[in-house]
Amino acid sequence: MPRGLQASLTTQQLSLFDDPPPPPAAPPAPPQPAPAPEFLHPNPQREIALGGHRVAYALRRSRRRSIGFVVGAEGLAVSAPRWVGIGEIEAALREKAAWILRKLHEQRERGQRLAQARVEWRDGVVVPFLGRDVTVRLGGRGVAAMFDAEAAVPTLHIGLPPSAQPEQIRDAVQSWLQRQARRIFEERCMIFALRLGVRMKRLGLSSAATRWGSASADGSIRLNWRLVHYALPVIDYVVTHELAHLREMNHSAAFWDVVREALPDYESARGALKAEVLPVFA
Repeated sequence: MPRGLQASLTTQQLSLFDDPPPPPAAPPAPPQPAPAPEFLHPNPQREIALGGHRVAYALRRSRRRSIGFVVGAEGLAVSAPRWVGIGEIEAALREKAAWILRKLHEQRERGQRLAQARVEWRDGVVVPFLGRDVTVRLGGRGVAAMFDAEAAVPTLHIGLPPSAQPEQIRDAVQSWLQRQARRIFEERCMIFALRLGVRMKRLGLSSAATRWGSASADGSIRLNWRLVHYALPVIDYVVTHELAHLREMNHSAAFWDVVREALPDYESARGALKAEVLPVFA
């Protein structure tokens, strides 16, 4: 048999018994876009698609003359006059879609940060005090609370047994923080009242959810005790802000000039106050 024919037959015989060549690899599937998040109010009356997002919102009819939107921790709430139809309400929502979605995203991110900041009350829990992390230890040598600022790790010793309930630990730590807050705030108010040439007649502590401080024309100042978590520059900013109201009961340019007079770099402390998320005492 001619050599060429033999080679051809050999190739054919081999091809009958060899595995077929693998098919060409399929190109990788393109990544699927993540589904757009949904924003669902816990007590919704209506829902709408805004920018590809499903938004369920609470709708309240009121005597107001225009449509109003509020984006809070629960989501979007809409107030509208009784005579305004759903079509007009939804047209207004679509017109403000960018603002609504931005605020909904901000609220969701804030909620996530707050969830991460929730305190688990136990021996060894860490809480911020004057901008530093302080470790709480139980069994504090028979005293209600003793703070060791000179330790390698600042430590607050609380006179509770290791078996203490979380609520007991929370209340003991909060009570100590509030006592420190009053002492520190009084000292800072005296310093900055002298700088501003104002007289503070009374200082009170508040537990307001959304306000850091307030001032009255009669010379009364109220400061949120939770400010004691922050470093002194932030506390000084809020103290100065409220004392400045004893000269300018407004937020005009003249008011901010008064703040700057006592605290020239107040902007950085103001930014820190807005950016940081405090622990949740619950």
